[in-house]
Amino acid sequence: MKKILSAFQLTTIRKKTLLLSKLMGGTIVLFYLLTSELPADSSLSFLIWFCLMAAVIICVDILLGRLISTPLNEINREAERMAHLDFTARCRINSNDEFGRLSQSLNTMSANLQDALQKLEQANIQLEKDVQKERLLQAQRKELTDNLSHQMKTPLGLIRAYTEGLKDEVDETKKQQYLDAILSAEDRISHMLVSLLDLSALESGSAELSDETFDFIEMAETCAGRLLLGTPGGNYRFTYRLPDTPVLIRADSKRMEQVLDNLIENARKNVREGGEIRLTISCFEKEVSFSLFNQCAPIPEPEFPKIWSKFYRGQNTAGSGSGLGLAIVAQVLSAYRVPYGVRNHKNGVEFYFSFPIIT
Repeated sequence: MKKILSAFQLTTIRKKTLLLSKLMGGTIVLFYLLTSELPADSSLSFLIWFCLMAAVIICVDILLGRLISTPLNEINREAERMAHLDFTARCRINSNDEFGRLSQSLNTMSANLQDALQKLEQANIQLEKDVQKERLLQAQRKELTDNLSHQMKTPLGLIRAYTEGLKDEVDETKKQQYLDAILSAEDRISHMLVSLLDLSALESGSAELSDETFDFIEMAETCAGRLLLGTPGGNYRFTYRLPDTPVLIRADSKRMEQVLDNLIENARKNVREGGEIRLTISCFEKEVSFSLFNQCAPIPEPEFPKIWSKFYRGQNTAGSGSGLGLAIVAQVLSAYRVPYGVRNHKNGVEFYFSFPIIT
C-alpha cells in the first residue's frame, strides 16, 4: 500500500513535469470542447480558445520556471561560489525532489569544505609559527654557542699558557703564581657554566622558587657589606640610606640574595675610578623600593632592553664577568612579576626594582 501511495507522491521532477503535461493536455481538450459548444461563429470560438491556450502556456511556463529554472540557477550560483573557494553561501531550496536533495548535498559539502579550509589555514598558521620558533631556537643555539666559545676562549687560553709555562719553570714562586692563575681561570669557567645552567633553569620554568619570609633590609646590608665594604683596593665611595626597621617580604631568599649580589657586583665593576655607589631602600604602604646608583658612563637608551640578555656586553660594559648576572636578575624578578629597570642620570646609572612587603 505504501509503495502505491509513494508512486503518486510528487517527489521527483519527472513526476511533476509529467503531471504538468497531463494537466496541460487535458486543459487544452477541455477548453476546445467548451469553446466548440459556444453559440458563436467559428472565428470567435477560435479566438476565445486561443486566448485560453495562451494563458495556459504562460502559467505552465511560470510553473516550469519555479520547478526547474529557478532551482538550477540557485544551484549554479552556489557552485560558482564554491569554485571560487567561497563556502559561506547556502542553497535555499526546500523542495523534496532531486533539486532539494542536491541543494542539501551542496550545502553539506560546502560546510565540510569550509571546515576543512579553516583547519588547513590554522594548520598553516601553526606550521609558520613552528618554523619561526625553530628558526629562533636555531639562532639562539648559534648565539649561545658563539658567546660561550668567546667567553671560554680567554680562560682556556690562560690555562694552556700557564700550564705550558709550568713545564720549564723552576722558580717555585712563579710556579705558585702560575697555579693560582690556572685555578682562577678554572673558577671563572666553572662559575660561568653554573650561572648558565642556573639561567637556563629559570628561563624554562623548571627552577622551583621557595616561599620564605625574611628581612629584606638585613639581606641588603649583608650583601652590600660583603661585596663593597669587604673588598680590598676598591677605589670608590659607598653611601647608603636604609630604613631603621625591618622590612619583611615573602620570596625565595637565595634567589633574592642572588639578585642583590648581581646588581651590586655589576655596580662595583662598572663604577668609575673614585666614583660613588649609592644604595637607597625606601618603604611605601605596600612595597619596598630598591635603588642602586653608580657613577659611570650612561647606557645608550637603545641598549636598555638588551642589557638583560645573557652574554650581552655594551660599549661601556666592564670586561670582567660572565655576562649572565643581569639576565639572572631579570629572570628572577620576572618570575615574581615585579617592576624593575634601569635609568640614566646626569652623572651615572641607576638600577631599581620594587617588591611587595608583608604588613
